[in-house]
Amino acid sequence: MTSEEKRVGIVLVSHSARVAESVAELARGLAGGGPAVPVAPAGGTEGGGLGTSAELIASAAASVDRGAGVAVLADLGSAVLTVKALLAEGDELPDGTRLVDAPFVEGAVAAVVTAATGAGLDAVAAAAAEAYTYRKV
Repeated sequence: MTSEEKRVGIVLVSHSARVAESVAELARGLAGGGPAVPVAPAGGTEGGGLGTSAELIASAAASVDRGAGVAVLADLGSAVLTVKALLAEGDELPDGTRLVDAPFVEGAVAAVVTAATGAGLDAVAAAAAEAYTYRKV
């Protein structure tokens, strides 16, 4: 794997597959034409319903792991709890996977844009978390 391919991966965990997919699409689109960042939505349940799935989250994290860490952003409480449970198990998620405390949409955009620059996991997580300070008025 070349250093160009070694980027932080991003997983977007939502209770809704459509929300996770839409936020992933938005973040990729706003990142511009730079290097592709591996982003995977993990929304809903295996049957397509609302909820969260440990299996979908673990699969998404494995799919974006390029050896530079995986930043996971979650939308609501039980999605956060599911990610925390996977992290506690220790062997379900790739090494270097981190749950990032950030707003879901703004944090996702900031994470993908920052990862596209080749920044490491600490910088990606910090950029996503900083999105809490974005003022709209």
